[in-house]
Amino acid sequence: MLALNRRAGKRPLPGPAAARCSGGIFFASCDSMPFRQIIALDQVVAMIVRKRQNALALLFAVQGSVLPRIFPQVLCAGMFGLMVAAVHGSHFANVAQYTTSPFTLLGIALSLFLGFRNNAAYDRWWEARKQWGRMVYEVRSLARVSEALLGATHPERRELLVWLSAFGHALRGGLRERDVRDEVAVVLGEARAANALAAQNPADYCLREMGRSLGRCFETGRIDSQGLRILDERLTGLAEVQAASERICRTPLPYAYTLLVHRTAYLYCYLLPFGLVGSMGWFTPLFTAIVAYTFFGLDALAEELEQPFGETANALSLDAICRTVDISIAEALDEPVPEPLAPVDHILL
Repeated sequence: MLALNRRAGKRPLPGPAAARCSGGIFFASCDSMPFRQIIALDQVVAMIVRKRQNALALLFAVQGSVLPRIFPQVLCAGMFGLMVAAVHGSHFANVAQYTTSPFTLLGIALSLFLGFRNNAAYDRWWEARKQWGRMVYEVRSLARVSEALLGATHPERRELLVWLSAFGHALRGGLRERDVRDEVAVVLGEARAANALAAQNPADYCLREMGRSLGRCFETGRIDSQGLRILDERLTGLAEVQAASERICRTPLPYAYTLLVHRTAYLYCYLLPFGLVGSMGWFTPLFTAIVAYTFFGLDALAEELEQPFGETANALSLDAICRTVDISIAEALDEPVPEPLAPVDHILL
C-alpha cells in the first residue's frame, strides 16, 4: 500500500497507473519507479518536529511559530501604539491621564480566559493523538490475532488486512476532507475503491467489509464463535477510534466563547497604549507589540490546536501515522515494507 510522501516531489499517478503499481500484490513496488516516489501532494499538511534548541535559537526561531500568521495584527497594534505616542509627544491631546490599573485587571481576566481556552484546545489535540495511537495498536493486534486464528496465508486474512489499510486512509481523507482516491485505489483496485469512496462514510464502509470477511470465515468454519468475538473486538476498537475522531473534528469549542476571547484580546491590545504612553513614552509601541504578540499568539495557537486534524503546522501528522499502519500490515503479510516518513526540514507530514 502507498501512503503520502511529499519528499519525492512527484505528482500523484492517475488512477489506472496507480492500480497497475500494485500488480495484484499488496505493497508491491511499481516497475516504473521506486516505491517511495509514487505519490506526492502539492499542498503541505505537516507537523513541526524539531529538537529542543538553546535559548538564543528559540528566541529567533520562526519555523513552527505562530508569528508569521499574527505578524500583521502585531504590526497594526504596534503602529497604533506609535500613533498614540506621537499624539502624546506633540501635545496635540492629553492621552497620558489614564492609569494602568484597569489594564492590570483586564489583563488578568484575559490571561485566565486564554489559558482555559488553550487547555481545552490542547486536550482535544492530545485526545486525537491518543485515538490515532490506539488505531495503530488495534491494527497490530488484528494482524497478529488474525494470523493465529486464520493462518498467515489464508485469503480472507489478506482481504481483511487490505480493507484495514484502506480504512486508515479513508478515515484520514474524511477528517481532512481531502481526496484519497489514489491511495485507496492502489490498495483495493479501482472498482472497489470507487464503491468505498462513493459511500457516505468510506471509513465505515471499510469496517463493514472487514466484518463481512469475518462473517465468511465463521460461516465456512474457519473460526469458531470465540475466534469471531476476538477478531470483532478489534473492529469495535477501530470503530471507537473513528467515532472519537469524528466527534473531535465536528464538535469545535463553543463559538461564543472563542469570539469573546478574540474580541477581548483585540480590545485590550488597542487600549493598552493609552495606559502606557504616560510612563513609557516612545517605548509604547514596543511594549504594545510584545503584549499583542503574547495574546494574539495564544489565541492563534488555540485555534490551531482546536482542530488537530486540520492543515496547519501544529496539526497531527496523519500521513506519518498512516505510513506506520502500512508498515505494520506489510510486515504482517511478509511483503515489501515502505520506508517510514521522516521529518524533512523539521516538517513531519
